[in-house]
Amino acid sequence: MSGDNRWVRPLGTSADAGWQTAVTADGRNWRHTSLRVTTLAPGESRVVEARAWEHIVVPLSGRAQVTAVTADTRTHTARLTGRPDVFAGPTDTAYVPAHARITLRAPAGPVRLALAGAHVAGGTGNGSPGGHAFRHLAAAEVPVERRGAGNASRLVRNFGTPEVLGADALIACEVVTPAGNWSSWPPHKHDTALPGEESELEEIYYFETAPTDPRCTDPVGYQRVYTSDTRRPIDVLAEVRTGDVVLVPHGWHGPAIAAPDAHLYYLNVMAGPGPGRAWLISDDPAHAWVRETWPHLPFDARPASRQPAAARRPVPRTPGGAV
Repeated sequence: MSGDNRWVRPLGTSADAGWQTAVTADGRNWRHTSLRVTTLAPGESRVVEARAWEHIVVPLSGRAQVTAVTADTRTHTARLTGRPDVFAGPTDTAYVPAHARITLRAPAGPVRLALAGAHVAGGTGNGSPGGHAFRHLAAAEVPVERRGAGNASRLVRNFGTPEVLGADALIACEVVTPAGNWSSWPPHKHDTALPGEESELEEIYYFETAPTDPRCTDPVGYQRVYTSDTRRPIDVLAEVRTGDVVLVPHGWHGPAIAAPDAHLYYLNVMAGPGPGRAWLISDDPAHAWVRETWPHLPFDARPASRQPAAARRPVPRTPGGAV
């Protein structure tokens, strides 16, 4: 990696109390979003006191049970079917409003879970100003969008976007980029509040990679973030593997590049200080024209889930170590 490495969190460098990844607000440089990732053994559980944070529970692999006691003292339970891995297709998720007590449990086999969060100011009723309720969103309810074309083709699973899920601040989705393709392209930003044009949002990228061939023993991808406003310089070029995180506090971001021998997955978590909840972006003018080429290009329809399971399985990693 190179550039401003304070925004890059390789696997293990942000571990905390049983979480392999724990990106939380520090009140200075990071304020609005959080991401925790954990692996639970069969029968193991983990409790989170959410306070002023709403969350979405996303199974990365395996099945899970989510129990939430919300601010109105009601108890809600969702048994998440999950999936074999992030490349196998969309998963069901659980939305938990702010001010809840969340219990995550592995009822049978092991499970890896991501807990994506956003800060919510104030809150009554169900725990948030909008009164959004606990919700178990089935995998069949997740819209899967074909975005881009040619070598910028990717699949976007919109389980936590404003059109799909009611929430106060949290926006989340996941993207699968076939090997050799570019995502987050053209580079874009959402760091300035321009009503109807652009939102001000922090963003977290959580990555996983999967080789297309068993001979690929070090599957990698790449992520770029660079300055959109000279008053807020940023320069990140990160090589990413399974479990790594890149933070985008501001600036143009893209591309997210899948190497020719590995599919690339990322989970996006976004939220900001504005009173509304919208995902509005501005393209880097130097590259915005590429969108005009997409209607004339075929879509690369290589969903990673069509790859043999042995080939697409993410390569396990030791936190802080090599693949």
